[in-house]
Amino acid sequence: MAESPGGYYPPVGFHFKVEFMGIGNDNDSRFQSVSGLTVEYETESFKEGGENRFEHKLPVRTKYNDISLKRGMNVHSDVIKWCKDAFENRELLTATIIISLLNEKHEPLKVWEVIDAWPKKWSVSDFNAQENSIVVETIDLSYKYFKVKL
Repeated sequence: MAESPGGYYPPVGFHFKVEFMGIGNDNDSRFQSVSGLTVEYETESFKEGGENRFEHKLPVRTKYNDISLKRGMNVHSDVIKWCKDAFENRELLTATIIISLLNEKHEPLKVWEVIDAWPKKWSVSDFNAQENSIVVETIDLSYKYFKVKL
């Protein structure tokens, strides 16, 4: 997106891709939503003697929330096979996941590298004969941390 004379325009949130390094193909990189890219400090409170107006909060360690990926069900997915192996065969293999926010030329604007991700939950939307909707699968992933690359 070209810089306009009026200033900066923030990127759109609907043009992105998710890559499971070493797992799947191009169809496994298409998701309708990614949520949970969050990092925050856990804190420890410290009360100072004689100071009753407030307590000190000190940072202890960083905490990364689970990532949730949603998409229309893919019946021939290597990512889902990876999830099924974790749940059914107890093969908990971790993966590096690259989440890229793309520009109009399909080039990365911002990249998040998710380290040692593993499937925590896999769910499928409800089936309902009274609705005209696609089946959506949701994959929740736990991981150690992420790095912002760009």
